[in-house]
This record gives sequence, structure tokens and C-alpha cells, in this order.
Amino acid sequence: QVQLVESGGGLVQAGGSLRLSCLASGRAFTSYFMGWFRQASGKEREFVSRISGGGGMRSYADSIRGRFTISRDNANNTVYLQMNSLKPEDTAVYYCAAARSWTSVATNYDYWGQGAQVTVSS
Repeated sequence: QVQLVESGGGLVQAGGSLRLSCLASGRAFTSYFMGWFRQASGKEREFVSRISGGGGMRSYADSIRGRFTISRDNANNTVYLQMNSLKPEDTAVYYCAAARSWTSVATNYDYWGQGAQVTVSS
């Protein structure tokens, strides 16, 4: 069992930056692939980024590539999403999730955090 708690969301102006954190409790954090997803109001949840257990593999959605960076600190059971050059269209609830496989499909993730609101004003 893994519990995930996101933090770091908030309101920022376009062009600004935020860093989301996701603290995991439970055992064997490094055995999980970690992902970030987001869901804007009225839209479906979409993949943002993912990272392998050791951090050696990362991938990004086209919409955020070059602006967002995923990382993890396995000593502290935390995964991060550094978001730079934010745009109003990045406004959404951001979720971290844990999976047992390398996947960008939300239904393949076993554990989810409660979400963190990110609002980007124009």
C-alpha cells in the first residue's frame, strides 16, 4: 500500500514557475514508477510526465516538454515536478501516481494522490 500526498500548488502569473512535490509513504518506493497527471475543469485527465524507480528514465507529454522537469529523491520518498514558463492552459489539478510498470496510461496506475490545484493567470 502506498499513500501519496501532493503539495506546492498555487496561483502564479503566466511565465512563472512552481514546483510540485509528492511525498510517498509505504515501503519499496524505488520499486514504483511515478507519474504526474493533470485534469483541467471539464476535461479528461491527461498524462504529464513519468519517471522510473531509479530516475534513469523520464518522459514528457508534448505539451509540456522543455518547460517541465520530473525528478525524484528516493532517500526521502519524494517525486517532484518543476514547472517553468507556465501558461494559462497549464491550469489544472495535478495528481501524482504510482505504478508497477512503465506506462503513461492513467488506468495502469495503482495509487493516486489527492491532487494539487495549479492556476496560471494571464
